[in-house]
Amino acid sequence: MSANKTKIPKLLATVLTTLAANLTQETTNGDSTYGTLNATTFPKFMTNNPLPDGYPWGPLNATNANPYKDAPYTGVVRKYNWNIARKVLAPDGVQKEMIVVNEQFPGPTIEANWGDWIEVAVTNQLEDEGTAIHYHGLLQKATPWFDGVPSVQQCPIAPNTTLTYRFRADIYGTSWWHSHYSAQYAGGLLGPMIIYGPNHLNGTHDYDIDLGPVFLTDWYHSEYFDIVKNVMSTSLTTILAAGISQNNLINGKMNFDCNQTNLTCTPNAGISKFKFTPGKKHRLRIINAGAEGQQKFSIDEHNLTVIAHDFVPVQPYTVNMVSLGIGQRVDVVVDAQGEKSEYFMRSHIETDCTNSNQPDALAAIYYGNSTQTALPTSTPQPDTITDCHDAAYPLQCTIPIYQITPPEPDKIHTIEITISQNATGFWLWHMNDVSFRANFNDPVLLLANKGNFTYPQNWNVYNSGTAKNIRVILKNTSAARHPMHLHGHNMHLLAEGTGDWDNSTIINASNPARRDTFMIKNNGYYVIQYEADNPGVWPFHCHIAWHVSAGLYVNMMERPSDIESMHIPQIMHQTCRDWWAFTNTTIIEQIDSGL
Repeated sequence: MSANKTKIPKLLATVLTTLAANLTQETTNGDSTYGTLNATTFPKFMTNNPLPDGYPWGPLNATNANPYKDAPYTGVVRKYNWNIARKVLAPDGVQKEMIVVNEQFPGPTIEANWGDWIEVAVTNQLEDEGTAIHYHGLLQKATPWFDGVPSVQQCPIAPNTTLTYRFRADIYGTSWWHSHYSAQYAGGLLGPMIIYGPNHLNGTHDYDIDLGPVFLTDWYHSEYFDIVKNVMSTSLTTILAAGISQNNLINGKMNFDCNQTNLTCTPNAGISKFKFTPGKKHRLRIINAGAEGQQKFSIDEHNLTVIAHDFVPVQPYTVNMVSLGIGQRVDVVVDAQGEKSEYFMRSHIETDCTNSNQPDALAAIYYGNSTQTALPTSTPQPDTITDCHDAAYPLQCTIPIYQITPPEPDKIHTIEITISQNATGFWLWHMNDVSFRANFNDPVLLLANKGNFTYPQNWNVYNSGTAKNIRVILKNTSAARHPMHLHGHNMHLLAEGTGDWDNSTIINASNPARRDTFMIKNNGYYVIQYEADNPGVWPFHCHIAWHVSAGLYVNMMERPSDIESMHIPQIMHQTCRDWWAFTNTTIIEQIDSGL
């Protein structure tokens, strides 16, 4: 074996033999330029708009402006037109019918400045199923009906109809958008989102070039619906086998060993490529947009200076690798001081908790005027993160730039995660002994707006009434870890560990870490808290696609009296009428929770 092959994981030694791609970008990723050296770089903010005091947000900065209450009113509207349809692509060389936006995988990037309005006109060109788009991490203050979750805030968008989402960029940083209809996003219906905001970095940590999103996705060769059929099973063996991904992608690209499949497959399809400018500092916006796999990300012979978690700017710190659960984001700055011309970027699915046939994804980084065809001979980073454990940033080391001290809560929910078989033998996930099931025809928010606050048990609605500060004590009794995501809020992360919380310990009580997605340990606990300043019905769920399919989900209802007085746009009711008309003539095969 050549010296170069020793730098490539053994599983990939016969997969990555050349950087000369055998497939065109159009064949692997459609109209997307992600993963190519022609991919755009990104500005520090958009300038085709007013710039009071030189910035779109005027005198506001990361330390003087509350990111949850002080979003500026720019008056600017960013408009996007999306068509959702099926398209055959081969991101890793294996042909697959995917569901994509505007024939792109990954999908189009949403860009806006903090405080802008965003309009996304979504047309469903699928013939036989609905859809809905969620904008992960945005607060949706004053627009909770546009959070994009069918059965909760809206009915699904029926085939051959359009829904225009309109909401403010009310928080800033890196995120992504994705379908929230069943496990549809695992079939390709997802993309990045960048909200530009105040820069909290000084000269030492500041960056020169924003290379933009680095999308990490475990990859399945089966269609999402077929996987869901196997996930919703009476056999644990079938369920576990269904969750095994075939590959791992960086920005929608990777090679695959065609000897491992009977599907149409082309070897050396092509991996993603990035360009570093020597001596410059580069911002990377790392996003775990997968269906199941926790990811461990690194760059050979380069350290990563972490500057943000999810939508929260943090005091910078430097590590050699980061770990991300599904839905989490980590923004890093990388100083291009390398002495070689080529390096590998790596992402590894943490196989101690998630099985994958090919868990290692590689991308190539080129310096300056490199030949851009040579295989890197760089040395991987030492593995400093134990699989399926917390990353190298425990809560006590994570310090948000904007300080918020949470008060004592006036409402506490204690929720236990379990897994068990129902009366017919199907394995389901439960939260407090209830497995969620969506009713696409009757969104909870629309019912609450009409004064209806009585729901079936399996809608799993937790009504917090007039509470001002809500604490959730989450207990996980299962052997699996779960990336838990709360819509409509960034949560204070107060405590976590194995066993039971002692009901007193709070980490960094004066300024605890905040995120919109956190990882709860197997047989562990997590304590979170959020301010009830955003009336609505907010999903709180595991972001492993197959777990939420099997019911690991609750609805957190906030300030119900304010929901009753909301003026919900008629387009939400029309979307339901369109859905009802479609389902009057078409039977929907809802084999999972629906989300």
